[in-house]
Amino acid sequence: MFRKTFKWTAVVLVLVMVFAITGCGSAEEEEVVGADDYQMVLILPGPINDQSWNATNYAGLVAANETLGTNIEYVENVQDADFESTFRNYAERGYDLILAAGTQFDEAANEVAPNFPDTVFCVVNGLLAEGDNVAPIFPKEYEASYIAALIAGKITENGQFGTIGAFPSELMENLLDVYEYKSVEIAKENGIADAAAVRAYANSWDDVSLGKQMAETMIDNGADTLFVYANQVGLGAIQAAKEKGAKFVGFSGDQTVIAPETVVASIVFDFEGLYIWAVEKYIDGSLEGNVVNSAGIAEGIFFPVFTDNVSQEIQTFVEDGIQDYLDGNVDLVSIYE
Repeated sequence: MFRKTFKWTAVVLVLVMVFAITGCGSAEEEEVVGADDYQMVLILPGPINDQSWNATNYAGLVAANETLGTNIEYVENVQDADFESTFRNYAERGYDLILAAGTQFDEAANEVAPNFPDTVFCVVNGLLAEGDNVAPIFPKEYEASYIAALIAGKITENGQFGTIGAFPSELMENLLDVYEYKSVEIAKENGIADAAAVRAYANSWDDVSLGKQMAETMIDNGADTLFVYANQVGLGAIQAAKEKGAKFVGFSGDQTVIAPETVVASIVFDFEGLYIWAVEKYIDGSLEGNVVNSAGIAEGIFFPVFTDNVSQEIQTFVEDGIQDYLDGNVDLVSIYE
């Protein structure tokens, strides 16, 4: 009787141990990956304190980390010649998501991506997606420059607009086309028959002194309202406008804080919301690869910031212009096509 009982007891113990081991294995297999378990990095072409494009993207990184609990790292001041090697460096180290801020990263991302199928490459402001692991995000910047034009067309006194871009890329030309066309159109509607815009390219994102020199020339030639999209180049242009008494419409970041008497308004890119949206989609697996993911006014990505130097009447005009666009009454694409 004792021997039989012992045998059954031994069998029960063995079964308990088997179930226990099996149970432990299932728990490990079903381990949930947290947001902070992903290795992510943002590559920036300039410094995070440029109060323009790089600062705006960095703010998006911070917002995503705080909201989603991620640990996105960043590297700043990455030069053109180092784009591919920087992508490759992080991909070789097993990073899950590599973000890069600027269309200039498109070719490098698509060149490196095929060699690292387990890494997702996401170029913010990108337009090139040639693989399942390439998922660019395109903020429709021409919509933001439309808002800038609504302001510029109203604040100018002589209808002479000076615009400066970094490089003459397709996207840059598109947004400047929209800005110049609409600002001149509005100025003419306000009775300035000879309203016109003059454009120049700095062929640089970071030459502050060049920006100042270019802006001075434009102002000396009659421009009373400036619009610049060239990161740090714009800082020099703001200084020139301040010294010579011209008005300035900021772009991508809140540049009114630099010189509120000069930068009377700015169009801010809400990249905090954009980054949270994009990173969250990556984590839940819904960020689409091999396609360009776009966002703009309708998604709340762009909004104007005004100083006290812009009247309530003009602010209302801008709000109405934005609503007209949302209602489908304004065609911007035909301006640059």
